[in-house]
Amino acid sequence: MSAFGWKTVYDGKTPPPGAVVRPGERLSWLRMGGLGAQHVVAMFGATFVFPAIMGLNPNLAVMMSGVATILFLLIVKGKVPSYLGTSASFVAAVAAIRQQGGDSAQVTGAILIAGLMLAAIGVLVHFGGSRYVRAVLPPAVTGAVVMLIGFNLAGVATSTYFPSGQWIGLLTAAFVLVTSVLMRGFISRIAIFLALIFGYLISWIADRVNDVPVCSKTVLAGCTATGHRIDWSGVRSADWIGLPQDIVSPTFGELTGPHLPGFNITFILLVIPSVIALLAENAGHVKAVSEMTGDDLDPYLGRAFIGDGVGTAVASFVGGSPTTTYAENIGVMAATRIYSTLAYYIAAVVAILFGFCPKFGAVVAATPGGVLGGITLVLYGMIGLLGAKIWVENRVDFGNPINLVPLAAGIIAGIGNLNIKFSDTFSITGIAAGTLIVLIGYHLVHILGPRFGALPVTEATESSERVKRRF
Repeated sequence: MSAFGWKTVYDGKTPPPGAVVRPGERLSWLRMGGLGAQHVVAMFGATFVFPAIMGLNPNLAVMMSGVATILFLLIVKGKVPSYLGTSASFVAAVAAIRQQGGDSAQVTGAILIAGLMLAAIGVLVHFGGSRYVRAVLPPAVTGAVVMLIGFNLAGVATSTYFPSGQWIGLLTAAFVLVTSVLMRGFISRIAIFLALIFGYLISWIADRVNDVPVCSKTVLAGCTATGHRIDWSGVRSADWIGLPQDIVSPTFGELTGPHLPGFNITFILLVIPSVIALLAENAGHVKAVSEMTGDDLDPYLGRAFIGDGVGTAVASFVGGSPTTTYAENIGVMAATRIYSTLAYYIAAVVAILFGFCPKFGAVVAATPGGVLGGITLVLYGMIGLLGAKIWVENRVDFGNPINLVPLAAGIIAGIGNLNIKFSDTFSITGIAAGTLIVLIGYHLVHILGPRFGALPVTEATESSERVKRRF
């Protein structure tokens, strides 16, 4: 028996211990509906929070995440089960665009170009193989770029959100740590979603005790006003059913609804490093899914890049946020051993329906700053450490100065928001500057280093081992 190409297995009932449900298979519709709901919850927290941080309407972002997921599954021909949620890799670049006076149209315009670039790279990989991308972006470079993107955001967590509720932030961060590490299975995968609920709860309790200085995105200097940590005036006025639209958040400021993109070359350059991060992230996720399913998905890596790029471009064209494959949903697959793409189609449809409920978006938009401080404290650090994970998995040798020096310089430039000014109207800052230093510096020293007698990798490793033995 089949339905839309999915073969029913195990008579539609719960699989026996150790059994799997493959991408082209399914269980009963009721069980698949429950699993689809699990995937919605897994992506819900971060997919709602990140667009709000970028100044975009979270309802529209969730709606377009469902659309992007369907496009992705169609492009990969159902071979790579994945959900496309809002990408955190663009948060720092968007913050830089906002700081330089960019509006939401210019933000989504830059993201749209990034999506098209990712799709173009996917076409190259699909027809020419991944060797071209790996030659330009070896693990040493991608790891450095991912790291500087994550750590560049440190100030957002500590300076923008924490001042409005440091103890709420610390308690929320502790909750994320405990839930992610000590809990098992599905609970650990929805730690961000649960942290939002926990943060709201303790903020509500704290509001019964005292008021606090209001330090929102619109009142960052001085924090002179006082009031409750939770302001649900926008939630009460929001409709249960309706189209996403512009809203004003007490924490995030204005969150822009549907709009057409605008384009600015300086802002486009700021988001290019995020494309590098997405390449590394997607490749890692495809590899993880391949290991779980036992399928060779290398031939579909280019399609995965194309699907992610197209999803990002389509979402940003109407004012939504960038998309990427989600580790949280891959974790749900690993825990359930159910890899059916039907679950993701169901999750996508549910997400689209959620997008038509402004009340949910208003609840997220009202999230207290302290709660966001705790969540982002962990999330941004995790993004940065994913760069280190890439280094470790690919055994990048930092005993060799050919690797060490250019990456070190680029990382500090990115984290420290270095400003490289070319003219009065054009400059490259922060992540873009760090990425430029990493890319040019790495390839330059690898070309010139051996000619000037720099230590090869093997000699550098042996040398560092001799130093260790000496001490």
